[in-house]
Amino acid sequence: MRLISAWLKASALVAVFLFGFSVTQAPAFAADIAVVVHPGVPVNELTFAEVRKIMLGDRQYWNPSLRVTLIVRAPVAVEREVLLKTVYQMTEAQFRQYWISKVFRAEAAAGPRIVYSNGQAAELVSAVPGSISFVDSAQIAKGMKVLKIDGHLPGEPGYRLH
Repeated sequence: MRLISAWLKASALVAVFLFGFSVTQAPAFAADIAVVVHPGVPVNELTFAEVRKIMLGDRQYWNPSLRVTLIVRAPVAVEREVLLKTVYQMTEAQFRQYWISKVFRAEAAAGPRIVYSNGQAAELVSAVPGSISFVDSAQIAKGMKVLKIDGHLPGEPGYRLH
């Protein structure tokens, strides 16, 4: 037991020294998760219900000529966990089964595109017309179009995605 306690203390000191933070600080996922879209998407604000419909694949077009492309972080990413918990209200297994079934029934052409970082999400959102993704609000790249959700931007009181 003493060995484990000593190891934890040493790990905390290494974290402070290398990364400049204390293990007792608020976790990195304390920031809000922003909903970002390609600059050509013709909306600036969505209701939470509309976000849910889009992410469930029930709304597949922004307008008749612009298809929605979902971009989702890979499993274990904080953004994905917030998306699953808050928007989908599903576990990881339920999410996977949902999209397998939706594609199998031909209710969607494909499931969401998976990315491994906020940087990849930003690149794809900038490059793919009609795309939408969730990124850490502290890592929003310059020029990204951030949508208001129910009239609120990330960091404002009443914002639901955190």
